[in-house]
Amino acid sequence: MKNKILGLVLFLAAHASVHAQTDSTAMGMPAGVTTLQECLLRGLEHNFSIKMVKNQQEVSANNATPANAGLLPTVDLSASYGGNLATTRTTPRDGATTTERGAYDGTLDAGIDLNWTIFDGFSVWTNYKQLQLLKEQGELQTRLAIEDYVASLTAEYYNYIQEDIRLKNFRYAMSLSRERMRIVEVRYHIGNFSRLDYLQAKVDFNADSAQYMKQREVLNSSRIRLNELMANENMVEWVGIRDTAIDVNPDLRYEELWQATLATNASLLIADKSTEVAQADYKKVMSRDYPYVRLNAGYGYTLNRYELSATKKRDNWGLNAGITVGFNLFDGKRRMQKRNAELAIEYAELERENLRLSLKADLSDLWQAYKNNWQVVLMERQNLVAAEENYEYANLRYMKGDLSGFEMREAQQSLLDAEERLLVAEYDTKMCEISLLQLSGKVLDYLND
Repeated sequence: MKNKILGLVLFLAAHASVHAQTDSTAMGMPAGVTTLQECLLRGLEHNFSIKMVKNQQEVSANNATPANAGLLPTVDLSASYGGNLATTRTTPRDGATTTERGAYDGTLDAGIDLNWTIFDGFSVWTNYKQLQLLKEQGELQTRLAIEDYVASLTAEYYNYIQEDIRLKNFRYAMSLSRERMRIVEVRYHIGNFSRLDYLQAKVDFNADSAQYMKQREVLNSSRIRLNELMANENMVEWVGIRDTAIDVNPDLRYEELWQATLATNASLLIADKSTEVAQADYKKVMSRDYPYVRLNAGYGYTLNRYELSATKKRDNWGLNAGITVGFNLFDGKRRMQKRNAELAIEYAELERENLRLSLKADLSDLWQAYKNNWQVVLMERQNLVAAEENYEYANLRYMKGDLSGFEMREAQQSLLDAEERLLVAEYDTKMCEISLLQLSGKVLDYLND
């Protein structure tokens, strides 16, 4: 008899497990159709925030040219035409008749001019270097945005897995409550159980059903968030997740993470670039202590037409060139600008050190949480095994009538609580892992897994 009861329990558990695994399909979602890497690649291609930051990066890249820095000469082509319309009145001394005559004189100018600053105390070269630094900053800003995006989408991906597992757990609990209610109802009608047992079983089943329905809503919200991150136009499009478990990496090492943070953290690298930009500003101020050399050259054509002059018209063309050497002796602001540039460098260095210290604090905090949560995962895995054994034993006693419905419900709730604690511990550990990889500049490794 005991073997028959055990066989029935195992059959019910297997039946509930099949329902849990096919729950996503029953809801209309194709199971196992996309991976984390596929979600990330799709999102990086279509997400509007990524497109906007790439647009800004392209602007900074377009600005980093020798011409924009002033390294190249300017060439201007110009042409002009002017005229003078005048009336000339002539009165002779001998009293003869006064004569009046109108005249129009015109001038046409056309030419090409070149101006080139050959040397200005290295200011132009410093400008070019500064533009290159801003270009590199733009690339780092894009990388930072991509890392933030990858971390956000990865976290939501595993949140979706967490909510899906929770939904399966609730469905399993609901199936157990349904079967318990069916058994109680049958035994109630034959007189083995009281009406109180039947009503309590019905209440528990309804409570589990309501919990399952609310969890479907939570899973739908996570799915909508995933679609938003991947820039899907259809926000309620089903996302079939191939992964069915939260895989946690237990092999992270603090010292490796910290060295990687110092070497590759995007925010820290941006701070380094900001310091170099401030140093370039200082060099530009100091370049005023040097003389400047400017070259100008041109080739032009001039045509003059005269109506009353002895010369009817005159035109000329030719080359002109010159070089200017100068030195700024005093401008009244150099000392103030030099001091401000020094303070800007000092501020950038302090800001960088403050960021480094903040990153170290964040990394240490996340590392402690990661280690603690991993220990909780190991402990909760053992607790789940004990809770499953406890439930199986309680169910056997319940089927024989040696255990009350309240005690059976308590064993069932203990199993569900153990599953929930393990799920939360795995998810929290995964979130710490994602944050640690993001700080150390390794979060893009999720694209390669």
